[in-house]
Formats: sequence, structure tokens, C-alpha cells
Amino acid sequence: MRNKLIAGNWKMFTNLQQGVELATDIANGSWSNNVEVIICPPLTHLAEVKKAVNSKIHIGAQNIYQEIEGAYTGEVSAGMVVSAGADYVLVGHSERRQYFNENPELLLAKVKAALAVSLKVIYCLGESLEQRESDEYKNVITSQIQDIFNQINGSELNGISIAYEPIWAIGTGKTASPEQAQEAHAIIRNELANIFNQGEADKVRILYGGSMKANNAEELLSQPDIDGGLIGGASLKAVDFLEIIAIASK
Repeated sequence: MRNKLIAGNWKMFTNLQQGVELATDIANGSWSNNVEVIICPPLTHLAEVKKAVNSKIHIGAQNIYQEIEGAYTGEVSAGMVVSAGADYVLVGHSERRQYFNENPELLLAKVKAALAVSLKVIYCLGESLEQRESDEYKNVITSQIQDIFNQINGSELNGISIAYEPIWAIGTGKTASPEQAQEAHAIIRNELANIFNQGEADKVRILYGGSMKANNAEELLSQPDIDGGLIGGASLKAVDFLEIIAIASK
């Protein structure tokens, strides 16, 4: 059975002091051992947030550069975020795809760079509202899986989780229905089974990343292929984030 994974993506919110206070408040909560918790603060916060949390909380970076090192002013490598305390990284978030034009080749390079230093990956994918309404979403989701996992071997698969984030439900207050979310997650798992095998596909945790909140978490997390959540706005208040974790702990 797959343990639940609840990850908080703080995006470009909180200064260092606010981030440490938020991390401390989250660390003071409690939850069952069948739930893994990750917080992804801004890169500037990684080391101090790592100090502020207990061993039950993992730290994730929101982004990395694809090269090991070099003359890339302003960039941060996978090895650097590991040295600052991160053991996860987000790759392929819709905002990176949209605002920074991150394409499949770049995303694959980032995945490979992370795995090379044992940094676990949460690979994000999902469709736009136009793709959903035109019934193209199944092809979009399948293509985004193939972009990465056709180039991944079975041992590397163990270091990757997936976050399905319908772009039309991010920061909009809209949420995919449990049935819509489950269908998308099932498409993802089925395509993983096609590339690897069913046994390997069944091990991969697939998170829902479209405006999960305390008032919809239970229904979403009860779906057979939804193994957790990538939480945005609700992760910026400890009480809200801890409530979602508590629901996942049931």
C-alpha cells in the first residue's frame, strides 16, 4: 500500500523569518507514520527551514538548474540544494512551463540532474482549460508522461512521484471533481504501466495539485489513485496545512 504524501509549495511567498515561523508551526503538529510531509520553501530559506523542522518533515526545493556546476550566474544546482537540506525537488510545475518556457528536453535534464545526486523528484503535469474543454486532456497527460518516463529506467522510477495539476484549477479556487481527478490519475498510472509494468506503476505516488483544501481533501484523497496532494495556498497557514495532513492520516 502506498503511503500518502502531502507537499506544501510556498511559491514566492514568505520572507526568511516568516518561513522559519511557518515551518516551526507545522513541525509542532502531529500525524500518523503513514503520511509523508514535505514543505517546499523559497530557495533562500532551505537551510534555516531545515533546522526549524523535525525529522518527520522533508524539505523540497521548488526548482534546480540542469547542470552540475559552472558559470551560470544566478542558478542553483541539484547538489547545492541537497547541501542546504533538500531531499525533494519540484520539476515541471505549470508555472515553470508557462512563465519560463520549460520544455520537455529541459525538464528531462532537470529530472536526471536531481536523480544523479539522489534528490527525489515530484514531476508535475496537467492540462489547460482549453485542452480540458476540447477533450484533448487525455493526450496531453499521456504525452507529458512519455516525455520523461520513456527516458527513465526502473531504478530511477523509485525516486520520482508525480503531481497532477489541472492548470485551470491552480490559484483559481476551482477544483477538479473527485471523479475528474481520479480519471486523470488513472490515466497516468495506466501509462506508467504501459512503459514499465503494472507492479512498478502501482508503487508510484500520484498527488493531486489543483487547489486541494481541507474542505475537499477527504473526498479527493479517498480516490484509489490519489496518493496525496501538492498544496499551494493552503500550505501557507499552518492550521490549514495541518488539517489536510490530519485528513490524510485517517
